Amino acid sequence: MYKFYCRAYQETMKVVTYLLNWRKPELLEGENSVSKLPAVIRSKGIDNVLVVTDNGITSLGLLDRLLEGLQHEDINYVVYDRTIPNPTITNIEEALTIYKQNNCQGIVAFGGGSPMDCAKGVGARVANPKKSIQQMKGQLKVRKEIPSFFAIPTTAGTGSEATIVAVVSNNDTHEKYAITDTVLIPHVAVLDPLLTVGLPPHITSTTGIDALTHAVEAYIGRSNTEETKKFSKEAVTLIFENLNEAYTNGTNIEARKNMQRASYLAGIAFTRAYVGYVHAIAHTLGGFYGIPHGLANAIILPYVLEYYGTTVHKSLAELSDLISLGTRTNTDAQKATNFIEAIKQLNASMNIPTKISGINNTDIPLMVERAMKEANPFYPVPKILSKQDMFQLYQQIKE
Repeated sequence: MYKFYCRAYQETMKVVTYLLNWRKPELLEGENSVSKLPAVIRSKGIDNVLVVTDNGITSLGLLDRLLEGLQHEDINYVVYDRTIPNPTITNIEEALTIYKQNNCQGIVAFGGGSPMDCAKGVGARVANPKKSIQQMKGQLKVRKEIPSFFAIPTTAGTGSEATIVAVVSNNDTHEKYAITDTVLIPHVAVLDPLLTVGLPPHITSTTGIDALTHAVEAYIGRSNTEETKKFSKEAVTLIFENLNEAYTNGTNIEARKNMQRASYLAGIAFTRAYVGYVHAIAHTLGGFYGIPHGLANAIILPYVLEYYGTTVHKSLAELSDLISLGTRTNTDAQKATNFIEAIKQLNASMNIPTKISGINNTDIPLMVERAMKEANPFYPVPKILSKQDMFQLYQQIKE
C-alpha cells in the first residue's frame, strides 16, 4: 500500500510538472565570459547587486574580473563571502541583511554549490519576507518570483546554475534539506572554464562525480522525459571522456569546458526528472558530519545502483552501450554491472575512497528516517526502498 501511495504521488507530480514554468537560464559561455556579465546586468536596469561567494574565492582573487566589470558599468556591489560548505540558515539570514541594508536589486552567486544554495535562499527570503527558510522547505513553497539571479559556477558538478533546488543545513538539528521551486532557476548562467582551472584535483573529481550522479539518477528515474534522457546521456558521455583528464591535467581548457557543459546538462536533467536515494543519503551525511556533497555522492552511487538490482539493468545497459563498455552479446545485467564497475574504476583513478569513515551507529536510525522522508514519496526512484533497505545501505557505505 505504501509503495502504491508513493507511485501515485509521483505520477501526480509528473503531470503537474507539465504545467510549471521551466525556464532555462540565458547562457554566457566560453573563456572570459564572466567579463560579459556586468553589461548584461546593466541591460536589465540593475545598478546594485549582492555578490554571494565564500572566503576561498575572495582570497584567490577569482572575483576580481567580475568586480572590475561591475565598476566599469557603474554597478554598485556588496560582497558576502562567509558562506560555508553545506550553507546554513545563518548564512542566508546574514546575506539577506546585507542585501536589504544596501538596497540591492539583484543577486550574483559566484562559486560552487554552497554559494549557489545560499544565494537562492536569499532570493527566496526576498520574495517571501514573512516566510522563514524552514517554512519553504519542500516542494513549490516559494512561489513568488525572486530578484534577478545570476549564477557563476567555479566548479563543474552541482549544476546549480540550472536547477530549481537550494539545499540548506540547520546546525541546531543537523538537518540538511532542499527548497525546491521553479522560481529558483537562475535567470543568467555564466560558464567560464577559466574559473575552474585552479580547482584542486580532489574538488575536480568529487564535483565531477556529483554531476555524473545527477545525470544517472535522472536517467534511471521514472519521471524522465525524452529531453532529460538526451541531456543525461550527453552529460554521461562528456564526463567519462573528460573528467579524468580535467583531474590529471587541470589546465586543459577543453576538458574543463566539457565538464562545465556536462554539469549544466545534468543540472537541467535532474531539475526536471529529479534525483534519488543517493542524494537523500548524501544529504544526511552532510547534515550530520559535514561531508562534502560531491564526495558523499561519489562514494554512495555504486552501492545504490547495485542495490536497485534488476530494476535498473535496462537503463544502465543503455548507458553502458553509450560509452562502449560492452558487446552486443552481453546481457543487460552484464552491461549494467560493467557500467557500475566503470564508475568504481573512475573513482579509484581519482583516489576517491570506497567507504565513509566516522559514521556513528547511533546516528543511523535518525539518518534513515530523514533520508526516507526526503525521498519518499517525492523521488521517482526505480525501486521503492524500505527502512530496512536504507539501514543496510548505511551499513554498506560506512567504514
